[in-house]
Amino acid sequence: MRLRGVRSSRNVEDRRGRGGGGAAVGGLGIGGVLIVLAIGYFTGIDVTPLLGGGGAPQQQQTRELTQSEVQAGEFSGQVLATTEQVWTEIFPDAFGEPYEPPVLVLFSGVTQSPCGGASGATGPFYCPVDEKAYLDTEFFAFMRSELGAGGDFAQAYVIAHEVAHHVQNELGILPQVNAARQRSSEREANALTVRLELQADCLSGVWAQSVSGLLEPGDIDEALNAAQRIGDDYLARRAGRVPNPHSYTHGTSEQRQTWFSNGYQSGDPAACDTFGAESL
Repeated sequence: MRLRGVRSSRNVEDRRGRGGGGAAVGGLGIGGVLIVLAIGYFTGIDVTPLLGGGGAPQQQQTRELTQSEVQAGEFSGQVLATTEQVWTEIFPDAFGEPYEPPVLVLFSGVTQSPCGGASGATGPFYCPVDEKAYLDTEFFAFMRSELGAGGDFAQAYVIAHEVAHHVQNELGILPQVNAARQRSSEREANALTVRLELQADCLSGVWAQSVSGLLEPGDIDEALNAAQRIGDDYLARRAGRVPNPHSYTHGTSEQRQTWFSNGYQSGDPAACDTFGAESL
């Protein structure tokens, strides 16, 4: 992805390098924390207890960011800026209202948000309460080394996906789905969550089409590969489990790739109505 000359967003809150973010959590080193976080993000399991531990509270600390952290922060800010430009242009035409962008919180290890205590336990996530997306930039390294989902555009896809949840929140879709899930059985709630996540994948594809001038050969393949590697069925098999569609919360690899492609090929948010689709 060609980002030279692209401005960095001002809507970035960088919590890395302070608050003891690089310290061990619950007896886990940073590598162990990242693995636990990824399990929570991709399976929908609450792994907060695994991070709690019984040690003494960490002292507030500050540290200098590594060069790779600096680069990851700059990259994230630039990608966020592209989402701001895209949705500021698309939102009024598609939905008749101005777009208010989210804040992207960069953190290391774990952090706090109104959506939960040890909120990093869910990996990259969007909190509708404070309208902020949360990202541990070390997650990029985990994607590359553990999931085989490397490449800068795979990383950009992750950011665009979380911003897409903000788009859903701005449209009122997120609170409606959350209310419906509260009234539903676990199986029905999971099915609603899958449609929500696939819509976010589709909206990510709309963003990708809108920034096509910044793309390099192979970028879309990187995003599709990442979508494949984070499908519920792929991750279940990778963990040695038999895939159970009723437990899915993000969709299969094929579904995630298909809906991202729908958004990318159409460039139209109207193509992302996963809730009106008879089949996914």
